[in-house]
Amino acid sequence: MTEHLKADVAIVGGGIVGASAALELCGMGRSVVLLERDLCGSRSSGVNFGGVRRQGRALALLPLAQRSHQLWGTLRQRIGSDGEYLRSGHLKIARSEADMVSLEAYRERSRAFELGLQLLGRQALRERCPWLGEAAIGGSLCPEDGHANPRLVSPAIARAARDAGAEVRERTPVVEFAHDGHGFQLRCATGLAVSAVHLLNCAGAWSGGVAAAFGEPVPITSEHPAMLVTEPLPRFMDLSLGVEGGGIYGRQAPRGNCVIGGGRGLALDPLRARSTPEVLSQAMRQAAALLPALREAQVIRSWSGTEGYLPDHLPVIGPSATTPGLLHGFGFCGEGFQTGHAVGAVLAELVRDGRSTTPIGAFSIARFSPSRAASTAGSDFAHP
Repeated sequence: MTEHLKADVAIVGGGIVGASAALELCGMGRSVVLLERDLCGSRSSGVNFGGVRRQGRALALLPLAQRSHQLWGTLRQRIGSDGEYLRSGHLKIARSEADMVSLEAYRERSRAFELGLQLLGRQALRERCPWLGEAAIGGSLCPEDGHANPRLVSPAIARAARDAGAEVRERTPVVEFAHDGHGFQLRCATGLAVSAVHLLNCAGAWSGGVAAAFGEPVPITSEHPAMLVTEPLPRFMDLSLGVEGGGIYGRQAPRGNCVIGGGRGLALDPLRARSTPEVLSQAMRQAAALLPALREAQVIRSWSGTEGYLPDHLPVIGPSATTPGLLHGFGFCGEGFQTGHAVGAVLAELVRDGRSTTPIGAFSIARFSPSRAASTAGSDFAHP
């Protein structure tokens, strides 16, 4: 027998964005059905590096990042877990004078956002971070940035949404989408049918299929970050690290294990990916050049995941250009973990108010359809 559910809002995708939106909407008194194909937080929201940084983000993303920074600070109160969130500070390392010039230029461009960036020259860096290798000649420190454990945070948000009243269905892939002029009709592989006034497309790297079902295809592609973790080591690193211009990134977990990311993994099929030995070896060589303590460290685990990327490296956030009541939140290009709380709050505001208190104009899906851009300019949301 087919099971039917009716709700104010149906959300496709139980990662950090979809779960955060569900939690916010329940707090607004809306009924919510959250549909996740696998387990909530099991895809990119749960297998990423865990960086919670604002430093280095595109300026258009900084209002979202700032809003999310405030929400991260209330994590335990909102979801009942701190998710190992720590404002350790985030250091972006310079390996050349050109890198230092770039870091200084970013500090000037982002000054209005009051990130508190501190530029460190060679001597200051050695005094602050004696554990860095000679390849690091300077850096930019954002003292309030940090990291968290994505394997804890993302599922905990979904549990908090369930406790707040959301109907959360895992292992429930949606196989058919329709809008009948009044609302959305969804059919799931499990036999579940869902009717809702609003639909939130938060399906991560697979969100392009949802958008295409409503006549607005986007040029989204998949990337697969390569991640590894070392054996536990004596504590030496007290910051979350990145590298100007790209490369590796790293942090040390409370247990002493070092989490290192860098390079791209390999897709096994549309749903699975893994890191390759070649990429992992290269990442460890680069990491050891910056962190001598890793030169003899053993890698005990590696993994990858699937993230959605758009050509301009900005996400799609906001209303559909074709279908009233449809809202998108996807394409975060590997940067969605920190901003996810704020994106969920923005989507909830759009459902309730038709507008957001955070600027999102740069993220309109209409930018991928020039013929529709003019007709949608100036309109944040169309109610059904």
